[in-house]
Amino acid sequence: MHKLYPLIKANRSLWLAVDSPHEIYVEESGNARGLPILFVHGGPGAGCEEKHRSYFDPNLYRIILFDQRGAGRSRPHASLERNTTMDLVADMERIRIELDIDKWVLFGGSWGSTLSLVYAETYPERVLGLILRGIFLCRPQEIHWFYQEGANRIFPDYWQDFLAPIPENERHDLLHAHHKRLTGTDELARMRSAEAWSVWEGRTATLLPKKEVVDFFSDPHVALSLARIESHYFVNNIFLKPNQILQDAFRLKNIPGVIVHGRYDIVCPIENAWELHQAWPESRLEIVPGTGHSASEAGNVNALIQATIDMHQRLAST
Repeated sequence: MHKLYPLIKANRSLWLAVDSPHEIYVEESGNARGLPILFVHGGPGAGCEEKHRSYFDPNLYRIILFDQRGAGRSRPHASLERNTTMDLVADMERIRIELDIDKWVLFGGSWGSTLSLVYAETYPERVLGLILRGIFLCRPQEIHWFYQEGANRIFPDYWQDFLAPIPENERHDLLHAHHKRLTGTDELARMRSAEAWSVWEGRTATLLPKKEVVDFFSDPHVALSLARIESHYFVNNIFLKPNQILQDAFRLKNIPGVIVHGRYDIVCPIENAWELHQAWPESRLEIVPGTGHSASEAGNVNALIQATIDMHQRLAST
């Protein structure tokens, strides 16, 4: 069973100015001459953590992390201005050029899988391979399942706290009710909604309760950016055409990929991974028993690290 590699420090970091007012945080660690791999975090709006460097062998990989617009250490925090899917894709391409990388591997989970797929379908010639976890295709039925009706039947106790900031007469459309508060001027209502939104995600992300996951999502800095940016993307159908990712999956032809998905993922049900795998024959689907959505669950850690080992061996041989 693979475990995370020991924590390492970043070799260098920078803030990269993109569209005003945004500056995005970028860092590199590991082997400067290794295989370039970009960690694409979830949310949108979650940001990166130090432990995200530890999914990769630092002797083999040139590890690049970045915080997307409004998330993590990027500035300004929780900003929705000029914050769309294609803006983030453009930022990724800007990072690639800034770091003088010809082609790279993308490693993304949840929303990170979404963004990685859109980037790969936009710039397939720049992608050596994809390692994706907890597939999120951002279709209306997925949003409805998690934020209106579906997941609430499995976690009715946690659901009550998600409902709490919203009056009864607005609960028929919880996405827009929370979005109204998260983008409103009432700071107290904004933070109550942000906490309820983010903690709901943190509590449901693992098959068994995991305090460190809930603590991360409970952090006010994380909760505000996560809830504001997620709701902003979701009310706008993530700024893509309906079912765009699956319809454009033909553009992934000849790109090797590994899809890791927990059997009991409640946040992003496994049918998403199955449908992506059918549309992308070059992929390998790894269904992990006894795990949910979170990358930090032991089964998912094991599968993801094995995927990085396999990807390096495959690319080194070719």
